Amino acid sequence: MTATRILLADDHALVRRGLRLILDAEPDLDVVAEAADGAEAVSLVGAGGIDLAILDIAMPRMTGLQAAREIAQRAPDVRILVLSMYDNEQYLFEALKAGASGYVLKSVADQDLMAACRAAMRGEPFLYPAAVTALIRDHLRRGRLPDSVLTPREEEIVKLIAEGNSTKEIADLLMISAKTVDRHRANILAKLGMRDRLDLTRYAIRAGLVEP
Repeated sequence: MTATRILLADDHALVRRGLRLILDAEPDLDVVAEAADGAEAVSLVGAGGIDLAILDIAMPRMTGLQAAREIAQRAPDVRILVLSMYDNEQYLFEALKAGASGYVLKSVADQDLMAACRAAMRGEPFLYPAAVTALIRDHLRRGRLPDSVLTPREEEIVKLIAEGNSTKEIADLLMISAKTVDRHRANILAKLGMRDRLDLTRYAIRAGLVEP
């Protein structure tokens, strides 16, 4: 039996080490790559040789949700699991919209992660019990998952604003002009019907772009 080749992405080395010990103890699961942020995870998946990407939801540079969207688009054959500390409906829905096959709570990763990996490779979803309840409740209430109103670039700028970066710092990080950053921010505020940085920070937390 060929082992599932896994990429493990989490910005905490100790967490990666613990998860790796859990996974590598299973003969059918093999951690072949590690990443400390979402951007590195996307790059490693792009290099090939990965069957399953396990992404922490909150990472610097690019979150697990943003990375999941990129991976789902660039490497649709790679399965994705999202890891989170938070039993949060919004994060759950965003993870599924981003292309994840499952949502695993870190608090029970030692119990659920192996089953989630195997379910993902079988093409089956994996959700903890409370998440299933939340998903059914939301489906009955709205009938479908809401689409994001922001473009990937706009989400990137919202994340950087929420993390406390100035216009100049954002411009330098994204290699665009300060005027372009201001134009993006104005468009984002108009789209979301918001007024200021505080509103954008609250939105970023709800959307899973930054940690609360």
